[in-house]
Amino acid sequence: MNSRVAGSLNKRARHLAFAPYAIFLLVFLVWPGLYVFRSAFDQGSAPKNPMIEAVTGQYRSSFIFSLRLSFVSAILGLVIGATVAVALMRLSHVRGLRNVVVGYSAVAANMGGIPLAFAFLAAFGMQGLATRLLKGINIDLIGWGFRISDFWGIVLVYLYFQIPLMTLVIVPALDGLRRTWSEAAQSLGASTRQYWRFVALPILTPALLGGFLLLVANAFAAYATAFALSAGSSKLVTVQIRFFLQGETITGKTNLGYALAAWMVIITAFLVLGFQVLSRRAERWRR
Repeated sequence: MNSRVAGSLNKRARHLAFAPYAIFLLVFLVWPGLYVFRSAFDQGSAPKNPMIEAVTGQYRSSFIFSLRLSFVSAILGLVIGATVAVALMRLSHVRGLRNVVVGYSAVAANMGGIPLAFAFLAAFGMQGLATRLLKGINIDLIGWGFRISDFWGIVLVYLYFQIPLMTLVIVPALDGLRRTWSEAAQSLGASTRQYWRFVALPILTPALLGGFLLLVANAFAAYATAFALSAGSSKLVTVQIRFFLQGETITGKTNLGYALAAWMVIITAFLVLGFQVLSRRAERWRR
């Protein structure tokens, strides 16, 4: 009887310990999310439903631009970040190198906003230090049409946090590759190239695809960095949402900003769900 009472008390204590987190989610995630979707479906006096208008015309082009930017930066981040992770594992004998790279990646992956935009403007702006140094060796970025506020300029800035994030995702997956698998492949006559192609790469595929989806979601939701680089003139959906949330709305379209945000939530939710599913598949090889 005493053990049952003690078990019941422990269960209640665990529930009470979880309560603050549940309240936090309800106040800062569920409630605002419900308000956004309720406002997004409220047509009011507008001639067209906001959810429909948000994916038509100029706003559809904003989604296309944002997704294209997200996919390009994610592909480049995937390739470079995975290469860095593989090189890090190959150089595991170098003492302290892994801690330095992983530590830097953890910081850089969460860096963004105004400071990052200012740093790249100071380096690759019209009169940036890197721009002037490259021009001194006959590499004229500005003359070639490069602008830090344009598509490829924003991609370059996004790579600053996309590459470290991909490195953090792939390093644990590489740790899951057992030495016995490589030794078994070699004993059967497989070369290093064949081992990576037929053994390692299929095992790493869920982690690579999951990391790719995570990078897409990360870039798709970014706002402050692109806004600062473009001075608010970017075609990104996040910048378009700011236009409406600041009250600079067109008559009869007050809920269009909420509709844009709702579609962003839907797209991001699918990306994160795909990442979670693939991450669980990748976890099987680490058990």
